[in-house]
Amino acid sequence: MVNISIHLVGLALVVQASIGLAFFVSSIWEKEKRAAVLGGIQFALMLGFAVFFFSVKETGFFESGSGRWVPLAMLICFLFVFLILFKKTGSHPKALAGTKGFICGDVKRVDEREIVFSRGRILRPGMAQYDEFYSAHPAWEAADGERRKNAKPPGYIDRPYEGPNKAGVMAQQRMALNLSTPDRYSPTRAGSKINLSPEEATQRIKGFAGHLGADLVGITEINPLWVYSHRGMIFNENWRDWGRKIELHHKYAVVFATEMSFHLTRTAPHTASAVEVHRNYALGAFISCQLAAYIAHLGYSATADHYRHYDTLMVPLAVDAGLGELSRMGYLITKPFGPRVRLGAVTTDLPLITDKPLDLGVEDFCNHCKKCALTCPSGSIPLGDQAEVNGIKRWKLDAETCFEYWGKIGTGCAICMSVCPWSHASTLPHKIVRALVSRNKISRRLFISLDDIFYGKKPKPVEAPGWARFNGRNT
Repeated sequence: MVNISIHLVGLALVVQASIGLAFFVSSIWEKEKRAAVLGGIQFALMLGFAVFFFSVKETGFFESGSGRWVPLAMLICFLFVFLILFKKTGSHPKALAGTKGFICGDVKRVDEREIVFSRGRILRPGMAQYDEFYSAHPAWEAADGERRKNAKPPGYIDRPYEGPNKAGVMAQQRMALNLSTPDRYSPTRAGSKINLSPEEATQRIKGFAGHLGADLVGITEINPLWVYSHRGMIFNENWRDWGRKIELHHKYAVVFATEMSFHLTRTAPHTASAVEVHRNYALGAFISCQLAAYIAHLGYSATADHYRHYDTLMVPLAVDAGLGELSRMGYLITKPFGPRVRLGAVTTDLPLITDKPLDLGVEDFCNHCKKCALTCPSGSIPLGDQAEVNGIKRWKLDAETCFEYWGKIGTGCAICMSVCPWSHASTLPHKIVRALVSRNKISRRLFISLDDIFYGKKPKPVEAPGWARFNGRNT
């Protein structure tokens, strides 16, 4: 028994030292100086302890007298910690019910004309639509007008080096805009229906989406509550669609996520992060339109939902499709990438097999973390508890002040996404942490505290690579 304990403790120490080394190397790759220093100290201590243990073992101390109980006691402690951190502490019924678990009252479908993006980016004084909208919503006119007047040009925060990164953003926007016409996002069916079982159709659809570049793919039946009630975002000057009722007859939504670059996301709120945001929007437009065309060639109806054409709300659909959970900041948190993703979808009448919602412990995590709210420069993310908003119990981002800050700096900010502990790189140490925090409350509390220690309570933006630099320096 003593020899078994000695070998198991030795193995545990080697594993700990290896994880410490992996974290140290990962922190260097992530360009996280503070985490690298602390990770190096952690690795040195674990390595030193392991060397000391094996040195003492060679003296025979553990085989005689009171020393024989030391490895057994250490082994019990290791097992105790292992059980505490790895034990699954029950499921969260609300999360497993998807969006239905958070509905607590009457939910009104969202009118796309009323969202801050439509009001701020689409409507302009002198337009008939402007007069029609603000005559019905006079309380928003003054604030919206002030935001338009004070909005800075794209890339303003990076002046006087904003030019190249602004060009990157504008170039990426063209892809989604070019795919925003009905013939692109809702292709005509080609020929008769190809007879596929739901199982085979699901396998082919998910596989094709992954082949096109989707990192996560899920399927859900569409809850009509997550379909916009009226069209509000207008592109290609098709103003006849403004205010049109949206009637969606498709039963299923294929929802996908694409991972955003860890390094560029960490530059937020600088324009380099916006370049990456719009790269993913461009990729999402490509994937969704190609997938819709694929389904059309199978003989079924399909419509792409992407950055320049949405019939539906992406985050609720993604929650129901099992891609992740809703966070305090309003983004979807996925297990592999945290909120560091962009979403797209294809709605269709092709019979498919649906996925189940996930329980990652995100609500409990966000209840105690609050890092996004503490670092939000506009104070738009609530620090308090969830509240009922349009019949749904959730945290409500103040979209008005958030969008106002975007206008002041000329980017999409993304600080909240950048600092979220779930957003760390998908390296082995962070994969282990994500696996642990999704299992129990103790791990969540522990790693929330450790994240503050290793990365700081208010992490600062990092340098961008040379081609996307925003301060004149080359990294």
